[in-house]
Amino acid sequence: MTQLPSIQQLENFVIYGKVRNFTAAAREANITQSAFSFQMKKLEELIGIQLIARSNRGSDLTEIGEDFFQRVQKIIDELSGCIYDIKRINGHKITLAVGTLMSLGDVLMNQHVEYFQEHNMNFMINVYNLEAHELWKQLENDKLDIISTFFMPQLDMDKYEKRFFCKEKMVYYAPNLGIDGSKINMDVIKNYDLAQYSPYYLMNAIIKDFFISYGIAPTVKTWLSTPYAIMHYCQQNEAGSILSKRLLNAMHIQSGYYEIMPQFELECYLLYKRNNPKYKIMKIFIEHIQEFYKNKL
Repeated sequence: MTQLPSIQQLENFVIYGKVRNFTAAAREANITQSAFSFQMKKLEELIGIQLIARSNRGSDLTEIGEDFFQRVQKIIDELSGCIYDIKRINGHKITLAVGTLMSLGDVLMNQHVEYFQEHNMNFMINVYNLEAHELWKQLENDKLDIISTFFMPQLDMDKYEKRFFCKEKMVYYAPNLGIDGSKINMDVIKNYDLAQYSPYYLMNAIIKDFFISYGIAPTVKTWLSTPYAIMHYCQQNEAGSILSKRLLNAMHIQSGYYEIMPQFELECYLLYKRNNPKYKIMKIFIEHIQEFYKNKL
């Protein structure tokens, strides 16, 4: 009977296949680089095929190694999925890691976390508030199971499954400016100082592009890292900001903001990998959020 590789060898090979670097793979596997390299050598010796090409310039999968990686990854994912299903059926709690945009705040996702806690669902949700590029990185490296984000053509969304769940209406929040009415146009907004997201945030670029499309370049008074800091700044100063109406309402703010004319809306999606072994559990969470917002569109 053919001797089979150990699960650990195959799991570590999959790690290597994702990062294509021995140092990074060893760090991910939480073992020394020499131990990791030894495992990969033993795996190749066991099956009698070179899977990884090594040179002074680095390493990468061979053509056969690439095919083996694709097949083994599916097997490991299916095995992990089976284990998650059995645990869930037997009442064990499974943890989902969900990432949200730093520029939107985590309070919106926390509402859904509270729902599952109240209904005694047999899985836990950990929420991570990160900037867009970090969200993508963590999703790609399987550190996050699901991310909540805007549709952003700047980033490659085609690699993932995506589910639309709502349109994010952006409003002009300026509680100290004393502007009459409930709506405001761009010609008025340009006359006031703006509290904006930090320049390296994708949300900064989205808002900036919106202004540019109308030939406007408002004076930015301050750059801040979170919507909560922006809210507080506008509450203490004569300045305005572009914020999510949904977030303001979640923070129990029902006044002091104005509908932007023309409307400024962003499509919101949940992104995830379909081959995630937690897929069946993720589907419950995703469908809950879609149902929650279905009547709010």
